[in-house]
Amino acid sequence: MKNMYTLVFCCLSFLITAQNSISGKLLDEEGNGISFANVVLNHAADSSMAKVEYTQDDGKFELFGISNGDYFLSVSYVGYKEYIKTLSLNNEGKVELGDISLEVLSNELKEVTVSATRPILEVKPDKLIFNVEGSINAQGNDGLELLRKAPGVVIDNNDNISLAGKSGVRVYIDGKLSPLGGEDLANYLKSMDSSNIDNIEIITNPSAKYDAAGNAGIINIRLKKDKNHGTNTTLTAGYGVGEVQVYNAGVTSNFRNKVANVFGSYNYNGGSNFWEMDSYRELNGIAYDFDMESRGPRRGNFLKFGTDFFINKKNTLGFLIDGGANYYDRRTESSNHMSTVGVEGVDSVLVSNTSSITKQNNYNFNLNYKYDIGKDKSLNFDADYGIFRNKREEDQPNVYQLTDGTFLSERNFYTESPTDIDILTFKLDYEQPLWDGQLGAGAKTTIINTDNIFDFYDVDNGINVLDVDRSSRFEYKENVNAIYTTYSHKLGKFNLSGGLRIEQTNTEGELTSYVPENDPEPVKRNYIDFFPSGGISYQPNRKNTFSLNYSRRLDRPNYQNLNPFEYKTNELSFRTGNPFLRPQYTHNVSLSHTFNYRYTTTLGFSKTNDMMSRVVETDGRALILNWLNITEQFNYSLTFSAPITITKWWSSFTNLSAFHLYNRATKNEEIENVDVKVTAASYYTQHTFSLPWKLKFELSSWGSSPSIWGGVFKTRANFSIDTGIQRKFLDNKLNVKLAVSDIFKIAGWEGTSEYGDAVFDSSGRWDTRRFKVNVSYFFGNENVKSRKRKTGLESEIKRAGESGNN
Repeated sequence: MKNMYTLVFCCLSFLITAQNSISGKLLDEEGNGISFANVVLNHAADSSMAKVEYTQDDGKFELFGISNGDYFLSVSYVGYKEYIKTLSLNNEGKVELGDISLEVLSNELKEVTVSATRPILEVKPDKLIFNVEGSINAQGNDGLELLRKAPGVVIDNNDNISLAGKSGVRVYIDGKLSPLGGEDLANYLKSMDSSNIDNIEIITNPSAKYDAAGNAGIINIRLKKDKNHGTNTTLTAGYGVGEVQVYNAGVTSNFRNKVANVFGSYNYNGGSNFWEMDSYRELNGIAYDFDMESRGPRRGNFLKFGTDFFINKKNTLGFLIDGGANYYDRRTESSNHMSTVGVEGVDSVLVSNTSSITKQNNYNFNLNYKYDIGKDKSLNFDADYGIFRNKREEDQPNVYQLTDGTFLSERNFYTESPTDIDILTFKLDYEQPLWDGQLGAGAKTTIINTDNIFDFYDVDNGINVLDVDRSSRFEYKENVNAIYTTYSHKLGKFNLSGGLRIEQTNTEGELTSYVPENDPEPVKRNYIDFFPSGGISYQPNRKNTFSLNYSRRLDRPNYQNLNPFEYKTNELSFRTGNPFLRPQYTHNVSLSHTFNYRYTTTLGFSKTNDMMSRVVETDGRALILNWLNITEQFNYSLTFSAPITITKWWSSFTNLSAFHLYNRATKNEEIENVDVKVTAASYYTQHTFSLPWKLKFELSSWGSSPSIWGGVFKTRANFSIDTGIQRKFLDNKLNVKLAVSDIFKIAGWEGTSEYGDAVFDSSGRWDTRRFKVNVSYFFGNENVKSRKRKTGLESEIKRAGESGNN
């Protein structure tokens, strides 16, 4: 590892700075910052575009990587005169234009309030941004429901997330990778109210700066941040009703002066869960017809508190804590009707009315130091510590009876399964100009310890008796050491970028039980991987941009996917993990074209080796949901995004995605034959109408064609239509939104799985149709801005939480 870190600091020794940048701040006639204005730098010789950007929320902008030469800068915004300035650059370095005040076009326009609205989706060279803050139909949702609407994102019946047909998605919260996943990640996202979410970033080809994990890419959920100077507070409250009731409330506050910035928020999310599922399977001449309904109360608390100390213009020190406590009480009523195939009538019924209580506590602590060296050089250091505690208790009676209720037999179980995860990370990032381009380099160390206990009890006359043969403890340790370097450079009409990330991984999983002689040997792995990435973009003229990108990615098994504990739905159905599960590796290539900065078409290809897949197996009687490595997956994809302004009062956005998926494996001692192909498509569309009386109406829909989940589960088509209306009062400080999700109650899922001797058909739905009302009120100074920063806990927070869903 010493040699690896030496490589990073060798990269930092290059201190050549022949590059220019241009910065400024755009102000209106009252001195307030103007956001989302167009900033275009053109070559003076032929008026061709050199660089384009838009102003941030406070009106600031900055153009990087500007070569020497003569230019003119154009700044424009609706309702104001265009600002034009000529510039001649010759190794000036950082050119600061200071405050730029725009003039209103006419006296009449001074009486008109001109407000900028971000598009529902922004297509950037390296990512797609789904802006949900202003969406009416986004209100009253939790974080998981909101993800269902994101372009190309699919959430399956077990709340697992896939992107463009690929399941290796990593979920970040404000730049920090969640260690949660599966059921635990779903519960965490459900505790997060949509009114606290600003946007969702979808990055399908991350650069070497990001952790290599995530073959399908990264979904980064950006929470709202106070964006002004002074002191302000926003209060929010919401209520929704469908099959069950849900409600939420929250407060966000921010204070900033010349010395420090203090910010914080608290959100509460309560109500009930609802879930139902049906399935049918045939095995060894027996038919199993299963139905289930799950309900129960839930409570979620989410908090954030941070401080930034501005020591001087170059040095900033920050501290951040975020996390929450969640509680779920799930009552599940299920019945499994068993009969002989080809013979009418039911032989017996297995009734299992399960009750489970889950308590989650998740807290993350971050210490951040940023040193602005000057001339576009910066050094950023993060130290993070994450604590994740999850405890689940479950009572599971298994009563066999005849259809008339006559008792046959009974087997009752009780389980306790606490999980503790501790994550420590240190991360260093450095950036500086180099050879008319931008150099980046960094290093990261991650230490993870997980402790999973599974105590299984037979219940006899109300007394819990520990079953030592079925109880065990699974400990998993992981250490990942990484270095990376990136470089970007503009060469005429071409933009070039490249990077390399090197990760050295040490893992150990150990299963111990109350019968030590039956314990298997610990599973240890040590390996080094190289992850190159690169891209090239070409802009032949102002209206067309072409780009080609490549990256190599990996997905390590999530902590609980390695855990061999058996989590039962009933005595005839359970899920488990695989301690021998191997990482999967993916090559991603994409070619995209953007027309007029608005319409983007992307063609992609990926190949995954040792793909980790969920498969349904059988032991001759019970259905087992397990994890296995299948040989490989091929994915061909095509996406198209189009924001269209139809009239002055009607705007729309549509995203279309299509992909062809091929999963294959040859039978061996580990797996059965797999040969599954599918061509599928998905869409998201939103239409916004500006109506009289300051009303705004919204109609949106999402859906997908038949597809594949995991490796072998074939899903049928599903879609939803949502609608909502919004009005602002009291000088736009009070915002009221009403919405209805899935107005025709058609969302849900259906599918079929065939793997080996296990063939089954299933369907289910959650609380899809819901009426929602959301109210928010803002008061205080509208000119406060908190510092936006990421932490170092970027690659772990999702994987830890995949701890609840094997």
